[in-house]
Amino acid sequence: MKQQALVSSALAAALSLGLVAQAEAQDKAAKEKCYGVAKAGQNDCASANGSHSCAGQAKADKDPNEWKFVPKGSCEKEGGSTKPPAKK
Repeated sequence: MKQQALVSSALAAALSLGLVAQAEAQDKAAKEKCYGVAKAGQNDCASANGSHSCAGQAKADKDPNEWKFVPKGSCEKEGGSTKPPAKK
């Protein structure tokens, strides 16, 4: 009985991990990178110009090199761009 319960628990855990991964993939597919809308310290990852490589390191609000994930189709409405600024 204990072994059957253990196997059932392991199977349930594996299935729930798969559902979580699927939900995360769907959530990411429903979002897009939006440059120029992140507030200072609230960017989602590395800057477009290479000044840093981590989330949360934006130094100014609405820096065109900083990006944040936003719902698809809302970037331009928020005053941002889905394309990074041209490199100089």
